Amino acid sequence: MNDATLRVADSTGNWVDSHAPEWMRPYLRLSRFDRPIGWWLLLIPCWWSAALAAGMAGDLRHLPAHLALFLIGAVVMRGAGCTWNDITDRHLDGSVERTRSRPIPSGQVSIAQAAAFLVLQALIGLAVLVQFNGFTVGTGLASLAVVVVYPFMKRITYWPQVVLGLAFSWGALMGFAAEFGRLDAAAFVLYAGAIAWVIFYDTIYAHQDREDDVLIGIKSTARLFGARTHAALMLFGVLAVALIGMALAFAGAGWPAYTGLAGFAAHLVWQVRALDIDDPAKCLRLFKANRDAGLILFAGLLADAGLRALS
Repeated sequence: MNDATLRVADSTGNWVDSHAPEWMRPYLRLSRFDRPIGWWLLLIPCWWSAALAAGMAGDLRHLPAHLALFLIGAVVMRGAGCTWNDITDRHLDGSVERTRSRPIPSGQVSIAQAAAFLVLQALIGLAVLVQFNGFTVGTGLASLAVVVVYPFMKRITYWPQVVLGLAFSWGALMGFAAEFGRLDAAAFVLYAGAIAWVIFYDTIYAHQDREDDVLIGIKSTARLFGARTHAALMLFGVLAVALIGMALAFAGAGWPAYTGLAGFAAHLVWQVRALDIDDPAKCLRLFKANRDAGLILFAGLLADAGLRALS
């Protein structure tokens, strides 16, 4: 069997397929290194939090190191999370057209090999985490409970996107923990806003698999909302913007942060208007576009932090 037949159906023509050593490709696919959108979406709340916390502190000295550490940690821990997800979902993935070519159901990687790779990634993530203060280490370790249970939620609730939001938004707490060694109202409200955003974009993503999910009994907000998806997305988009705006107010942010938030809001509105839930390719494109939405807000927060540090 040649490598072309082993490529994951929804991820082809990338650097893993073209340039990675052949023996490494199944592991890189297992951790989704061929699809960077996942680690971007995990990273962005970390960067929001780090920039907003630096603005509150009026001090940028720690910000470059925090941004770099969060980048490494997000890439590695997203890979570990995907590996865990594929171990737990190996039988389900084999029943879905888009995922049956993933490394475990297609036989490229054994369960034992995947478990060993999971441990390796987790250890690298721990090495990154211990560069922070003790409160941040504890906060980061607490997220593992959510990560462990997430893959099972789609079997029992139509709201697995909420649990994904709890996991993928955890970084909204981490920047405050790293900067101040504590969590306050701005951190928790930013976290809530990020959760609403995750529900927004992962509902779009879940519409790709809606028909397969019905056949195998997998639940999602895409199935729950159905024809009402546009209205539901607008609701969660408004909730995300409102909560993030509250976090900015609690943090005493200035006009650059609110300008970034306005750009973020406009991007979400564009996504809702462009969405066709019966077009899987468009759903995937709009899902990936959330990286740009998140970076627009980050740019505003970063500019605000810079101005406040200079004042």
